Amino acid sequence: MRSWLKTDKDGICLQLKVQPGAPKNEVVGVVGDALKIKVKAPPVKGEANRELQEFLGRLFECGTGKVKIVRGVTSRTKLVKIEGITPEEAIRLIEGS
Repeated sequence: MRSWLKTDKDGICLQLKVQPGAPKNEVVGVVGDALKIKVKAPPVKGEANRELQEFLGRLFECGTGKVKIVRGVTSRTKLVKIEGITPEEAIRLIEGS
């Protein structure tokens, strides 16, 4: 299994490195033990976090409500829980993005 992806009782947890203020929303790849994701929104008043949740909800086809930031709300390094998806599905969707 990948170091940035952990199985949770009702979904998965992802260790992310988030870069706000990017030209587009995208999965960049693995940096150390985190999956790097760029989001367009600036890191102001939670905008980047909302954009990240929306992007991940679309990417994993689960909707924003199933994406929770568990740790790192004010940091670029985040732990995000996504409900209702298996690690295998997550990897397939990330590699297809």
